[in-house]
Amino acid sequence: MIELSDRIKTMEESATIAMSRKSRELNEMGKDVISLSLGEPDFNTPEFIKDAAKEGMDQNYTKYMAVPGYDDLRESISRKFLRDNNLNYTKDQIVVSTGAKQSIANVVLTLINPGDEVIIPCPYWVSYIEIVKVAGGIPVFVPSDIENDFKITGQQLENAVSEKTKLMIFSTPCNPTGSVYSKKELLNLAQVIEKNPTLMVICDEIYEHINFSGKHQSLAQFSNVYNQIITVNGVSKAWAMTGWRLGYIGAPKEIADACTKMQGQFTSGTCSISQRASIAAMDADPEILQSMIQSFKSRRDLVLNELSKMDGIKINEPEGAFYVFPDVSSFFGKTDGKTTINNASDLCIYLLSEALVALVTGDAFGDPNCIRISYAASEEVLIDALARIGKALSKLN
Repeated sequence: MIELSDRIKTMEESATIAMSRKSRELNEMGKDVISLSLGEPDFNTPEFIKDAAKEGMDQNYTKYMAVPGYDDLRESISRKFLRDNNLNYTKDQIVVSTGAKQSIANVVLTLINPGDEVIIPCPYWVSYIEIVKVAGGIPVFVPSDIENDFKITGQQLENAVSEKTKLMIFSTPCNPTGSVYSKKELLNLAQVIEKNPTLMVICDEIYEHINFSGKHQSLAQFSNVYNQIITVNGVSKAWAMTGWRLGYIGAPKEIADACTKMQGQFTSGTCSISQRASIAAMDADPEILQSMIQSFKSRRDLVLNELSKMDGIKINEPEGAFYVFPDVSSFFGKTDGKTTINNASDLCIYLLSEALVALVTGDAFGDPNCIRISYAASEEVLIDALARIGKALSKLN
């Protein structure tokens, strides 16, 4: 008999991946399912990036490399940090990993001992919790709500800090809410972080460029907390490179060295061809992303407009990423005569079976009143999906 570890038995399956799997299963059964469950751009990787990958292969970049990444890629990332974020990270402060998810896991595993507390504002990205649990950390949740655009204040952060607090993890722009912290809001958090010098913060900025509010703001820009911040980013979202699996951190050198040590025992260096391709992405002018960003903004506006016509849906206006996170609690307790909706998970299952639209329950992100809708799909697909959702919701009384 195989006895699995307690670690894996207590780990939750990623809700986004689980819903994507259910969608595929229904599609294989001949059902016309529209999946708005995954956070993946529907654009293709730009040709100049693919050309850089081909050139890398032609130049035989097919061998082992240094664990933290090729020197010239880390130098490119260093220039990108300075150009886009006004952050000074030297090459030795940068570690390239197999996706931003591994970057976050590296940091958590190098910082957290069993019993250490990790502050996680809600809603949060699904993997934060499981990564913390694997490290033996204790998640401490700080709630927010749609009225405050799902953002926490410095006072809320201060109230959550205890003598056991070691780390905080959050994202801006945020997955799942699309919320974007302003410079003033980040400064409010920085003032609390400065008062707690043993508190480290992972600032997940993977959606940096998909921002409709103006210039992206990084928490590490404040010099008084720079040495307490680990900035996480990658190429997946802005450059439509989800399959290339490349993320990176900028961090105090001691943490970068520790992450290199950790990564050296798990995966070693990231795929060599992905690294060569990512140099082209790092060196490119972000202005070339504007057409994609405007497409996402138009889609956001379309989704919000259609949702606003549906009785019982409460929405705000997210300023980044490609998600809306509506409050659907008004449907709890309602029924179509066959199915009773008790929570957001029930509503997602109902919409999958009744409307053939796959969404993700807010429970997975720490907010049981909401659902996540990804608008990383064409406007034609979104119009169809929202019409199906509206029709299905109208059957609930």
